[in-house]
This record gives sequence, structure tokens and C-alpha cells, in this order.
Amino acid sequence: MNKEEKQLQPETETSHQVGQDNLQIFGLDINAPVFLTSSLTIIIFVLVALVFQEKATVVFEDIRVWMTSQLDWVFLLTCSLLVLFCLYLIVSPLGKVRLGGQNASPDYSTLTWIAMLFSAGLAIGLVYWGIAEPVQHFQTPPFHMTKVYDAAQVYDAQHLLPDPNHPDVKAAQSMSFAAVAFHWGLHAWAGYAVVGLALAFFAYNRGLPLALRSAFYPLLGERVWGWPGHIIDTLAVFATLFGLAPSLGLGSQQVAAGVNKLFGIPATNTTEVAIIVLITGIATASVLSGINVGIKRLSQINIWIMITLFSFVIVVGPTGVIFSTFFKALGDYVVKIVPLSNWVGRTDAYFIHDWSAFHMAWWITWVPFVGTFIARISKGRTVREFLVCVLLLPMLITLLCFSTFGGTAIHQFLTDGYTGVMESVETGAYAAALFEMFEELPLAQLTSLTSIILLITFFVTTSDSGSLVVDMITAGGKLDTPAAQRVFWCIAEGFVAIALLLGGGLRSLQAATLVSGLPFAFILIGMAICTWIVLRKATR
Repeated sequence: MNKEEKQLQPETETSHQVGQDNLQIFGLDINAPVFLTSSLTIIIFVLVALVFQEKATVVFEDIRVWMTSQLDWVFLLTCSLLVLFCLYLIVSPLGKVRLGGQNASPDYSTLTWIAMLFSAGLAIGLVYWGIAEPVQHFQTPPFHMTKVYDAAQVYDAQHLLPDPNHPDVKAAQSMSFAAVAFHWGLHAWAGYAVVGLALAFFAYNRGLPLALRSAFYPLLGERVWGWPGHIIDTLAVFATLFGLAPSLGLGSQQVAAGVNKLFGIPATNTTEVAIIVLITGIATASVLSGINVGIKRLSQINIWIMITLFSFVIVVGPTGVIFSTFFKALGDYVVKIVPLSNWVGRTDAYFIHDWSAFHMAWWITWVPFVGTFIARISKGRTVREFLVCVLLLPMLITLLCFSTFGGTAIHQFLTDGYTGVMESVETGAYAAALFEMFEELPLAQLTSLTSIILLITFFVTTSDSGSLVVDMITAGGKLDTPAAQRVFWCIAEGFVAIALLLGGGLRSLQAATLVSGLPFAFILIGMAICTWIVLRKATR
């Protein structure tokens, strides 16, 4: 082996071999404690939720209310600390460390890499909330600002509308996009960045398995391969499945709303369940094709459809308003990120509990899945390049997307008096808001159909990449596992989404997110500490 080849080899810290303790039985290759605990728990949960739907609805709602009111500070504080940690790494000398060693090269082009991490990191949520959230915050801004939108005022015979130049209207509009940026910006991506960075470093620079437990090797040593590691990986599986379920549930609701708008098919629970089943079947086929075929190609398709759709809205919509909204929102976000991050002394409980706490918990539950997936595709990047592309670039793209959809919808209301989107959001029909916005633009049916296709492709990439990650975790970090295991987890994701959807809808989806996100918030802080320890050693 020559000198260059040696430099490309990871520095091994343990004699543990990936999957050495796995159980091979019935054609499976599994880490028995993690696989059996998580799979049996998921099966029991699905059966109970489907059999006792009414009771499940009450229980989920009680859990949601208690956790958002009592533990909101855990989620907000965790995400804020992770943001500060990532920003520190970007500007510090630690940012020059390369994942995989000094001579490692990326496996994917930068554009393909960004497309894959963006598709996995946002997926359905961006399309679902792209209009609904900024409009909701415009109607009811945080900090008890003046409520400029009043349903009775809009729909009376005189069609009275707020003055778009009134200070209260401008303040509400400004705050709505600052709130959106807070929920979907640095605080959202910091967790992804920390987990992705930690796993990539330990896997490619230290030769450890690509599993959540590996990040705790500096603290636990060889014990990480025992029960402490089993617990970490099991919690990661729960967080992933219950974090993905809300997105799959919301995605099915929005596809159903679009199908209803275009083809008149009722958007009932039956329709939504049928959509989940159909997409789960497609995702299963995709996951069997592997990361370099199905997921890679679908991610590229996602990005091009999204670019086309958003470009169309920018061109035919209020172009100047969209870009001015984006730049103003960016400035407002910088100014208001600190007060929005604070929960002490706040009296706007509705905003903190129903929006901020839920969003932070949601990102935390997505962290094991997205972080592991990002680590899997990020070999060869420097720490600084990795964090800039995972943390800052998606934030800017996300804010532009919200400014395009949300800015257009609010402009339609304030300038043209169009109330379709406002009415949908006011009545809680968030899934229909996107299609109501398209009604006022050219080629409404074509854009609605395109958005449905985009939702489906996002749906598939989310499901198949999530099942690949869960399978990898439950297989002790193995990348090449029997097909039956990947199929099992893909189907399990669909059933969890169906169980939550029928057992209380959006509220139950939120409750599952909060419960699974709580323990993982503490795991995230531990991972950040371990990452800091090893990066310091790597630069000495």
C-alpha cells in the first residue's frame, strides 16, 4: 500500500466490525435488540391506534397539549444551542477538517449532493406549509401584534380589505416571514448538520459503523456496542418513524386535496389512506433499487420539478413582490431571531406551543433519518463546506420558496382582494391553500397537476430514504442488507402514518412528533459535545 492509499484509510479506533453481533435468521441480518424492540413496539402501536381510534385521538391530543405547554423550552433551547455550535465550527479552524481524510474526494457532484440532501431534508413539508404557514402568521402574528385579518370583514357585502400600506399590515407581513424563517431556517437545519457531521466523521475518519451510537464512542468507549448503544439506536428508530409519519400524513392530505380540486374525488380518510398505500408501494420499489438508482434519480427529478414550478410562479406572479419579500424576510429574520428564540415571559402561547415547539420537535425527530442520510452521501467534504451547504444554503432556498408561494398568496389578498387562500387557512384547510393560490395564476390546472407530481416524488424519496436509514440502524450499521428488511421498514412507515391519520389527524401527528423528539433532544446535545472533542483532536 503506497502513502496516498494509506492516507485514504480511516483511522480505526476500535476492533469492532460492522454487524459482528448481528443475528442472521430467516434470511434477515439484524441487530436483534434494536430491531426486535423497535419493530415489535411499532407493530403494537399501529394495532392499538387502529383498533381504538377514538380513544387514541383523545390520548394524542392530551399528550400534545401537555408537552407543548410544559416542555416547549427543551425543544427551543436544544435547537438554539445547535445553531450556535454550527456557526462556531464554520468560522473556527476546525472547519478545515475533511470528512474521509485529507485526500478524500466527494462521491457526488455538488449539485447532485445538494439535491439529495434538500429532497430528504424538507420534502413534503415545504410544499404543504409553503403557503399555509406565512398566511397563518399573517392572520395571527406572534407577540400579540394587531390582527389585521378578520374573516367577517373580508366576506361581508362591501368586501372591505385591509390597507396594504397600513403600518399594522406591513408589520404583520414582516413578522409572518420572520417567523417562517425562524421555523425553517438555521434552527431547522442545525440538527441535521450536527448528526450528519458527527456520523460522517466517525465513519469516514475513524472507521466506525455509520450508526448513531458511533458518535458516542469518545464518551462510552467500547460500551457503545452494548446496551447504551442499543438504546440510542432504538430511540433513533422511533424518532425517525414518528418524525416521518407526520410528513407522510400531511402529504397524503395535500395530494387528496389536489385530486379533489382537479378530478372531484372526495378528500376523505379513505382517499388519504389509499394515497399512502399507493405511494408506499412505489417507495418500496424505489428502495429496492438502492441509493444510487431510485433515490438519486428521484431526488434529481424533485429538484427540477420544484425549480420549474417555483420559477413559473416567480415569472407569472408578482415578481418584484416575491424578491422584495425574500430580502426583507432575510433582514427581519436576522433582527428577530433572538426574540423568536426566547420563550421566557412570552404570553403568545398559541404561537410558541402550536408552532415553534412543534416545529423544533419535528426537526429533532427528522434528525436521525436526515442526518444519517446526509452523512452517507457527504464523504470528501470539509467541515466548513459541509456546514455551509447543509445549514446556510438550504435556509436561503427555503426562504425563497416561502417568499414565492406565501408572498404571492398574501399579495393576491391585499392587492387583488382574492380570498381563496385566506379562507382555506382561516378554516384550517391547509392542504387546499396551495391549489387555491394557483387558481389566480395562468395554467391553474397544469400547475396544480405539477404540484401533485412533485408531492408524490417527494413522498417517495422521503419514504424510501427513511426506510433505508432505519434499516441501516437496525442492521448494526450495515449498508448492504437483505431486501426483505428494507421492504419491512418501508411498509411500517406507511402503517404508522395511517394509524396516526385515522387516530386524530394533524393533532395526533403532532403528538407523535413531540413524544419521539423529546429523548432525542438530549442525544443531540451529547453528539455535539462528542463531535467537538474529536474535531479538536483532529486539528492538533
